[in-house]
Amino acid sequence: MTRLLVTGAGGFVGRWLVRAARAQGMQVVASVLPGAALPPEWAVTDGLPPVVAVAADLRETTDLQRLAETTPDAVVHLAAIASGAAARQDPAAALAVNAEATAVLVSLIAHSGSPRFLFVSSGEVYGPGHAGPIDESTPRSPRSPYAVSKAAGEGAVLAQGKAGLPVIVARPFTHTGPDQAADYVLPALAHRLVEAKRRGSTTIRTGNLNPVRDFLDVRDVVRAYLLLLEHGEAGTIYNVASGTGRKLADCFAELAALIGVDARAEMDAALARPDDIPVLIGDASRLRRATGWVPEIPFDRTLQDLVHAQAD
Repeated sequence: MTRLLVTGAGGFVGRWLVRAARAQGMQVVASVLPGAALPPEWAVTDGLPPVVAVAADLRETTDLQRLAETTPDAVVHLAAIASGAAARQDPAAALAVNAEATAVLVSLIAHSGSPRFLFVSSGEVYGPGHAGPIDESTPRSPRSPYAVSKAAGEGAVLAQGKAGLPVIVARPFTHTGPDQAADYVLPALAHRLVEAKRRGSTTIRTGNLNPVRDFLDVRDVVRAYLLLLEHGEAGTIYNVASGTGRKLADCFAELAALIGVDARAEMDAALARPDDIPVLIGDASRLRRATGWVPEIPFDRTLQDLVHAQAD
């Protein structure tokens, strides 16, 4: 049985990854923030391997050491300051968690064994200036504090790979799905549209809806991570993307139709991101060749599930 360490296991993507890994028969060691409430489903076995929860603050070296001492066969390092807004508010904290803590953890992991180590970066490291799908040969040009911190984390992980640890870097593009926090664009839009329907409002304040994004369902993304652990080539970077760009304004219209509200978006500069990339679309050909992965969940189902989760 594979013993999989998942950092950031209590977050949006982490919970979906733990679910998928357990379904494949893996024993999951779930790193969560101290004091975090554990998902109730982790206590349910029903023939599934139990989840071993470990409270860890990635800024504490002793906590990172405890994670390394769990002796995993594989690691998916998700834990991060993942919100671009939070990283802009405190760039030093983003670097401390996303880069410096990553460097310490991957070094400690290397000294405790030789598990396959998957670092989850971001397609945002490519930066602006691309009209179509971007492949992994495209030079990085990170512009936001979040993207800069992820690029630095990549460097730390790949350096450890050159020293012998089998490391893989995943660069996921925008992903969403049920239970994502309203800090992120599609759940935020869905929440405002639901509230508008409840109040009978016809105007919704939004940020800039002109950017084009490559949206994936979180369930397809975590499936890609598990496939990369099994089939990815050590020392290699893989985009996780659909190759299809969607304008945020079109996503807004689709959500409004699903929710059943006739609403108009009104741009609010206070909600706009100062470092928005106009177009960000990924080419995942390398991932497909290595693993056979393709997105399986249609975008309209993702939106439906997202809306239904908010209604619940």
